[in-house]
Amino acid sequence: MLDYFAEVKRRGAKCPPLYARGQITRVVGMTLEARGINVAMGSRCQIERPDGETAEVEVVGFDGSKTFLMPLHRIDSLRPGTPVWPAVSDAMVPVGSALLGRVVDGVGEPLDDKGPLKNPEFVDFYPPAINPLQREPITQPLDVGVRSINSVLSLGCGQRVGLFAGSGVGKSVLLGMMTRFTNADVVVVALVGERGREVREFVESNLGVAGMRKAVVVAAPADDTPVMRLRAGLYASRICEQFRDSGLKVLLLFDSLTRYAQAQREIALAAGEPPATRGYPPSVFARLPQLVERAGNGCGNGGSVTGLYTVLTEGDDMNDPVADSARAILDGHVVLSRRIAAEGIYPAVDIQASISRSMQQIVSSEQWTLANRLNQLIARYAESKDLISVGAYTPGIDALTDQAIQKQTAIREFLRQSLDDAVDLSESFSALQNLIDSPAAVDGGEVQDPRVVR
Repeated sequence: MLDYFAEVKRRGAKCPPLYARGQITRVVGMTLEARGINVAMGSRCQIERPDGETAEVEVVGFDGSKTFLMPLHRIDSLRPGTPVWPAVSDAMVPVGSALLGRVVDGVGEPLDDKGPLKNPEFVDFYPPAINPLQREPITQPLDVGVRSINSVLSLGCGQRVGLFAGSGVGKSVLLGMMTRFTNADVVVVALVGERGREVREFVESNLGVAGMRKAVVVAAPADDTPVMRLRAGLYASRICEQFRDSGLKVLLLFDSLTRYAQAQREIALAAGEPPATRGYPPSVFARLPQLVERAGNGCGNGGSVTGLYTVLTEGDDMNDPVADSARAILDGHVVLSRRIAAEGIYPAVDIQASISRSMQQIVSSEQWTLANRLNQLIARYAESKDLISVGAYTPGIDALTDQAIQKQTAIREFLRQSLDDAVDLSESFSALQNLIDSPAAVDGGEVQDPRVVR
């Protein structure tokens, strides 16, 4: 037990009360059943592996004298009677500037080759919730460097936004653009449940050397245990909160909210919670708002956490339980369309299906009017597309339809943006203004035949 007290002293944590050692009596899947210990939900314990080393597990439930545990890392060759005892309290986790430029796991252990963290600050893992009446309102626009979002779906500092996309539609590409272009003091990236190869690709390709100087990456790939994946999401949010409390503007890129929900589903089902909606237990839908509400503005010190949470729409189903729940708790959503991506338009933002609930409070009335006008043009062309494609629409019948047809090429070019081309807020507004106010393309003073528009 000497290692136990040394670790407590190193972390500056309070010594939790010690209890007698227990034993692992049963293993079902990844759930360990122990007897002889009395610890609270969410506490961490240690077990003795067959090779003599110790491994950490977390309490996920109990039933009378039985305690249910799940490992933070994969454990093989467990035997009946394996000893288990309380570990260092996980109430304290490393945060602060010592994490800048580092890649860590869900408990703050480095995954890179840069050695241990240098003089980190330790804080409570579960801080008290902010009184909603003390939060600063969203009043400042956030420049994300993407023209279509800056102009038509303007985001504010402290806003929580969902990025909804199916597989292969350019979600990671758009995240990379926002990572490089967004004007923020600190960028925290949570890679939860994604492919392991994407961690290094995101660090080297999307962030780069310059981007990593102000970034923290918390990674728990798909092959990590569900407990570690869940903790990675919570830990990334805790890092953001500490920077926000210091008065900094933080950008949280959370990839993905769906994998986070699936980790909670695995834990809940293993602990015996009955499934409810499409196999998701009720605790999943309780966990999501608890996570998302940790982002947002602070209490008057100028700090903010702007959260971008990716949501995977399996089979492009926007009514998936997680997607449906996320839309209700987020301050807006940006939808990436497979149809738009198939036309070679990247980022494939579907303006009609997307919304920013804070836009009207942070942009001028002129920009709000122009954005609505663009939405009208896109919607009208979509309504008349079948008539236009078969040549059944006669130019001159409806002025708005005529304008939508005339500006289709310009609208597509407006939505298309190079991966390395950052477009700031003022440039985005000017481009939107030129698109709407410029005279429509004509041919000999008459509206073009709609059948030639592609």
